[in-house]
Amino acid sequence: MPKAEKGKPKRACPLEKQLAFDNKPWYDKKAQRDADSDDDMAEDVVPEKLSRRTLALAKQQQAEEQARHAKSQPQPVQTQDSDESEAESEDEDMDDEYDGQDLVRINGEYVEEVEICEDDEEALANFMMGAPERRNLADIIMDKIFEKEARERGEVDDEAPQNSKFDPKIVEVYTGVGKILQRYTSGKLPKAFKVIPSLSYWEDILWLTSPEKWSPHAMRAATRLFASNLNPKMAQRFFNIFLLEHVRQDIHENKRLNFHLYMALKKALYKPQAFFKGIIIPLCESRNCTLREAAIIGSVLSKVSVPVIHSAATLMKLSSMEYSGGNSMFIRVLLNKKYSLPTRVISELSQHFLRFTSDTRKLPVLWHQSLLVFAQRYKNDIPKQHKEAMKPLLKQHFHHQITPEIRRELYNEM
Repeated sequence: MPKAEKGKPKRACPLEKQLAFDNKPWYDKKAQRDADSDDDMAEDVVPEKLSRRTLALAKQQQAEEQARHAKSQPQPVQTQDSDESEAESEDEDMDDEYDGQDLVRINGEYVEEVEICEDDEEALANFMMGAPERRNLADIIMDKIFEKEARERGEVDDEAPQNSKFDPKIVEVYTGVGKILQRYTSGKLPKAFKVIPSLSYWEDILWLTSPEKWSPHAMRAATRLFASNLNPKMAQRFFNIFLLEHVRQDIHENKRLNFHLYMALKKALYKPQAFFKGIIIPLCESRNCTLREAAIIGSVLSKVSVPVIHSAATLMKLSSMEYSGGNSMFIRVLLNKKYSLPTRVISELSQHFLRFTSDTRKLPVLWHQSLLVFAQRYKNDIPKQHKEAMKPLLKQHFHHQITPEIRRELYNEM
């Protein structure tokens, strides 16, 4: 058997180099070893020019993918502020939730309700007789102007703050800010506008910007700013006076809601107490809430997680109000969240439905749907006396498709 060939032996380092290396200080030896290791690793590292080209190609491909995706789906406005871009990313993550919802659909730059039954509109008209006429943001502004003129003439005895009469320069600045917000689509908000939430008389300053003329994009950015920087009580005021009226005006004029106003509502819901007290409850108390408004705003409520304490308090309030179509829509949406509600809230909801036992008017399908959802979710928690009291209610108000389902849920009838 032939012998295995021996490899070529490594050549030893010359003796003079070994001696010179031994005579070096310790730190020079360490630097030499590090340099040798760097030389060994240099072969495995990607050259700098090549890495730059790779990153550039990756960014180019990503931009092409985003452009292709933007053609098929509407994208939220991109801003340049760090805090605004962070909030935008939250909105983008939630855009996919629109598909498959039964309340609204996205149509270009607008959000519209899926379907409104004419029979329901006729039935709800019977419950809305005598409702006050709807006031828009322009009406509120005119009231403010008349009030100011009356105060200047001394006809109004009001302890107005001394700084309610602003310096002409302040008026000029915020009038200019208002003109910017009329054509605002994206980018940074004016710095003078960003400081408004920190002012004690922020509402008076805000009127100087003519908020009824803001673009939908500006209202979305303003809602994000005020929802993040105002306490719940002040945020409630902003939502009620500015955001709600802007939303209702847009729905009234276009029969649908601009996508950016829809996202503004979504952002407002991150302050749930202010959202319910500033938007949902005033809308139902007005008694002129249309089905279209209730469907669009209710869809916002269905997409965002809300703490049970705020939802339970709102259900208590809605169930004790005088009936309107919006009540049934919002009650149905909140019940569909499947909360573990307190016994008092469930009892109050039962009483809400039982009040219609002696009502001879035709009830809309929304009312039957909300009762069905209530029976499905909380049939085991409804008191027995309330279940028995609902039997004549179901006889008085019968729906050929929904009422049998309610009876099956409550009484296990096949």
